Amino acid sequence: MAITDWPVQERPRERLLAFGAASLADAELLAILLRTGIKGKSAVDLARQLLGRFGSVGGLLDAGSTNLAETPGLGTAKLAQLQAALELARRALREEISSRNALSSPRAVRDYLRLALAGREQEVFVVLLLDAQHRVIAHEELFRGTLTQTSVYPREVVKCSLRHNAAAVIFAHNHPSGVAEPSHADEILTRSLKSALALVDIQVLDHFIVAGSRTMSFAERGLL
Repeated sequence: MAITDWPVQERPRERLLAFGAASLADAELLAILLRTGIKGKSAVDLARQLLGRFGSVGGLLDAGSTNLAETPGLGTAKLAQLQAALELARRALREEISSRNALSSPRAVRDYLRLALAGREQEVFVVLLLDAQHRVIAHEELFRGTLTQTSVYPREVVKCSLRHNAAAVIFAHNHPSGVAEPSHADEILTRSLKSALALVDIQVLDHFIVAGSRTMSFAERGLL
């Protein structure tokens, strides 16, 4: 049955307008984004199918565009709508960590990095560049591919940091394997970058590994 055939008081959009977004279930909120269903399935049915396939809202947001595009019933228009919503979430979190001390809002930093990196299908190394008050002033994606000490060049990281006049940095990279544990190469690389930046008086505050919905902090592990 199409949502338009439902009683008005049960339709997700009408319920949201009447009672607020917090009153809706995950599938109902997702259905509003999808707008329409497919033959034999309402938008809510399609939303439940997506959540079932990816396990949760977080799993759906972490899914790469290729995985989303392969989902039956999720055409280019619906895919674009989901990606637009995800990008709005990224920008909202970026605004939050740009206006506040990053160390005072660690959850926002983690959420932003997870949204930025979790769905990537190859390893990506990024740096958040911070001012003297530890507010984020820029986000640079510096390297792609398997990360080793030889593929991430400390010289380029230092040049990028100086170009933005950064006082401190936070590193992050993803593990497409889904394992949020640092490799020996990750630890060597982090020490190498920290030493290089110390020469120009730039502090390394943390290095995060993002793996699906999980994040691992080098600072919390005592690895910095």
